[in-house]
Amino acid sequence: MLAGRLVLRQPLRGHRVGHDAILLAAATAASAGQHAADLGAGVGVAGLALARRVDGLSVTLVEVDPQLAALGRGNAERNGLDGRVRSVCLDIGAPVAAFAAAGLAAQTMHCVLMNPPFNPPQNPSPEPRRRAARASARGTLGQWVGTASRLLRPAGVLTLIWRADGLDEVLAELARDFGAISILPIYGKPGAPAIRILARAVKASRAPLTLLPGLLLADAQGAPTDQAEAVLRGGAALPLGGSGTRARPRR
Repeated sequence: MLAGRLVLRQPLRGHRVGHDAILLAAATAASAGQHAADLGAGVGVAGLALARRVDGLSVTLVEVDPQLAALGRGNAERNGLDGRVRSVCLDIGAPVAAFAAAGLAAQTMHCVLMNPPFNPPQNPSPEPRRRAARASARGTLGQWVGTASRLLRPAGVLTLIWRADGLDEVLAELARDFGAISILPIYGKPGAPAIRILARAVKASRAPLTLLPGLLLADAQGAPTDQAEAVLRGGAALPLGGSGTRARPRR
């Protein structure tokens, strides 16, 4: 990944590493000295890409599958990031005490990034890991957003990627605890509907929603656009808004 600056191991079968994780990492704003949690980290792609881009950032990879969590730990070592990136095996719905025991106490994270399973459960994959990574049961997003909200400190920032036709669900779930929501549509080709959305939201903010100009991944001939290349191969950031610490908190 990232033109060879990130070298990863992943299972031979199951969910495959793709663009979504790199886009998520690029859209996550973070700074040296902060702590980020990558929920549903899999083999660690998004969290490791973020740590590669932001020197001095600490990242905790949170993954329920023991094999994937172990691969994430190994990938951190393989890329020389194990001093700042660690992997814990933990379910998103685990009790508060379990998160605290894993070093993820409530209201301690500066930022959370996540790529939850987002496909409707129709025609699920027969492969268990692929199914778990892609198929979303009713209430999944709400549970993940709730866990992120609990982990984030006031004015902490949540960044997530979701399917574009689920924008209404994303906005409904974020509205409970978040404001200053920024939405970036992702388009696969010119003239086609968006295939993904990136959403950024600030905990306890009252600032209004912002709909940003979209990111086009490929031109009419199928060649990657310059902006997509800069993000997916060059490791460039994909800003979705300002610093969460400047947001106006709710009263």
